[in-house]
Amino acid sequence: MKDMNFSETVERSVQIRKSYHDLERQYYEKEWTVEEDTLAFLTDAGLVGRLTMSQQGRWPTNSEPKSELEHKLGECIWWVIILAERMNIDISEALEKFLAKTEKQLRD
Repeated sequence: MKDMNFSETVERSVQIRKSYHDLERQYYEKEWTVEEDTLAFLTDAGLVGRLTMSQQGRWPTNSEPKSELEHKLGECIWWVIILAERMNIDISEALEKFLAKTEKQLRD
């Protein structure tokens, strides 16, 4: 797998979301709201929890959870990028601020 530039990842994510908006307008006559996107993210985040339990042998499953877990982890990152974009937050800047603040707190 190639290393992705974060700004490229954001742009690709936004383009995918635009395609989903087209489908939402086609099937439901309007795009999902930010709140609906947030609920979708939280649902996927919950699935990460269940798949993690399964992958760690703490929840029974009939399948190999690794590929599902990889997919949902990637999807959750995608949702965070989309939520930030829809709420006019620069996710790169937000991440940098978080990392810098956390590093500083751990040094002090």
